[in-house]
Amino acid sequence: MRILIASSEVAPFAKTGGLADVSGALPKALKNLGHEVGVIMPMYRGIHPDEPALASLDASVAYENRWSAIYRKWLAPDLPVFLVDHRHYYDRESIYCGNNGDYWDNAARFAYFSRVVCEFARKFLPELDVIHLNDWQTSMVPVFMRTHYALDPVFYGTGTLLTVHNMGYQGVFGKEAMDVLELPWKYFTRDCLEFNDSVNFLKGGIVFADVINTVSRRYSFEIQTPEYGYGLEGLLRHRSADLFGVLNGVDYNEWNPATDPHIHSRYSSVDLSGKRECKRALLAECGLYSDYHGPVIGIISRLAGQKGFDLVAEIAYHLMQLDCALVVLGSGEPQYESLFHHLASLYPHKVGVRLAYDAPLAHRIEAGIDMLLMPSKYEPCGLNQIYSLKYGSIPIVRATGGLDDTIEDYDYGSDTGTGFKFYRYEAADLLNCIYRALATYQDSWRWHGLVQRAMSRHYSWDDSARQYELLYQRAKEQHVSFMG
Repeated sequence: MRILIASSEVAPFAKTGGLADVSGALPKALKNLGHEVGVIMPMYRGIHPDEPALASLDASVAYENRWSAIYRKWLAPDLPVFLVDHRHYYDRESIYCGNNGDYWDNAARFAYFSRVVCEFARKFLPELDVIHLNDWQTSMVPVFMRTHYALDPVFYGTGTLLTVHNMGYQGVFGKEAMDVLELPWKYFTRDCLEFNDSVNFLKGGIVFADVINTVSRRYSFEIQTPEYGYGLEGLLRHRSADLFGVLNGVDYNEWNPATDPHIHSRYSSVDLSGKRECKRALLAECGLYSDYHGPVIGIISRLAGQKGFDLVAEIAYHLMQLDCALVVLGSGEPQYESLFHHLASLYPHKVGVRLAYDAPLAHRIEAGIDMLLMPSKYEPCGLNQIYSLKYGSIPIVRATGGLDDTIEDYDYGSDTGTGFKFYRYEAADLLNCIYRALATYQDSWRWHGLVQRAMSRHYSWDDSARQYELLYQRAKEQHVSFMG
């Protein structure tokens, strides 16, 4: 198949979260399956193309034609990333926001990117089988294909797949966005783009895309409920026949304790002695007692309420009374940064904190901890819990989204499972789950078996890519049937 993946961020060129990891890894897996794949993204400040401009094109936004140059980088051999160079929109210090919050013209910035995706595909990539969109920033592509390009024969056989990575971010703008999109007001209705008297980009994509998916099976059901649908649950239930869940994969070339260049000592499930050395090195790096033999709990996360840190705040001082150490890496909301700073000041030999984004340190934490804490209120997929399985660092998670799909709760009676789960979003339930994990840790025989089971689990991009193949075919068939 001929596939174009459109994303507002692609690792390693631009990244704020998991979207970039998916957009950087999935194309490689699809290429390995024999497909012809290209990726397109904005050329933000600091991205340097590998060669001179390939082409230029005009695209219209707010009834004004704007010119862009198209450059190219290589994600892998024969796997191009096309870069949309429009300095006015993309040459900024960050991707989505400045010091005063979201950029005021984000509607225009990403409406323009969606329009460029259509124009580029139309002029330079004929006979595409599918365009794969990601989140609200590219959700206008299927809208434009059904409106501005509805009669264009180039797109007759081109299906659209929209992946929703997080329903909490929908791209909601004022009514004036209808003029930015150059769409007739007949589309400003509850059945199309209107949402609480505003324009909702993600809603438009969900309405018009041929097929929709989320990044775990559990999350695809959760977003059809009021708790997780953020006002679009009714629309998602209406489109449930076209809504699927495909779990994100992991790049085991990067996340593998047997080959990881960032960790102190390499190890495998056959020989875990290197993990013990990684633990000693991590404790020393964090200023904790390096000869501490008790369990070490790790947190690697954006510090936000969505990630469950309101629950952590409720139990923090109970946790400090237990025989365990805590290592934290992340940044985010001030109250949670202050919480961990305060804990580290009160318990300097028990709590190590780094309020930053540090990729190599994330690897060293995964290798050096005994347990990873992810008590998320919701988690579309999650990747750290999958990394932790591979590193033999047992996840403690809430049973939501991809956390529920990837972690099997440990059962003491049958001695089965790969981690510890709690279900109700309650601080007491989280604390009891931690108690269970710490009690199991004291039984070295059971803990060793748990670690080995966890390390045997495999969530590769090859499996996910094969599921995407099926969705691409479905999207193409449904589009052709619609055009019919």
